[in-house]
Amino acid sequence: MVGKVRTCVFVSGKGSNLKALIQKSNLYTFPIKIELVISNNLNSGGLKIAKKYGINTKFIEFKSKNEFESKALSELKKKQIKLVCLAGFMKVLSTNFIKNFSYKIINIHPSLLPKFRGLDTHRRVLKSKEKYSGCTIHFVSPRLDSGKIILQKKILIKDNETVKSLKKKILILEHKAYAEAIISLF
Repeated sequence: MVGKVRTCVFVSGKGSNLKALIQKSNLYTFPIKIELVISNNLNSGGLKIAKKYGINTKFIEFKSKNEFESKALSELKKKQIKLVCLAGFMKVLSTNFIKNFSYKIINIHPSLLPKFRGLDTHRRVLKSKEKYSGCTIHFVSPRLDSGKIILQKKILIKDNETVKSLKKKILILEHKAYAEAIISLF
């Protein structure tokens, strides 16, 4: 596919969603090309995965949120990035960052938003005795996990479900859903 959308992925953790996106982006028909991976965590598995696939990486050391965001915006501009995908990025972006990056920013969240915004999602889902859980891909907005929903996938929660088993099932779902959401945007 000619003219793939220049994309950056922000990661903090293991990078399994990043790896799934990289594998999809290597397909000719997939609409994005991951040009850069940024992390706020030097030990992020996502940085190692990106390097393995020959993708530019940037660890941004910072003393304040403003400093991180300023450095990140500079990198995005240098690489002419038009889409940012948050994939296990464990920081909330400021309204200022969202306004200053005038292209799309999307995020994946391990619940059926608007339910269970924020952290410790799987435990809260099980504690609430929900029948279903899943994942949501949404546009990033100034309010945490509140942007316009692009796509959701859901699964049935079994009676003997644990936080660990639910997390594992939803992660598999996330790997498929993120790619589908990106395809639907382009």
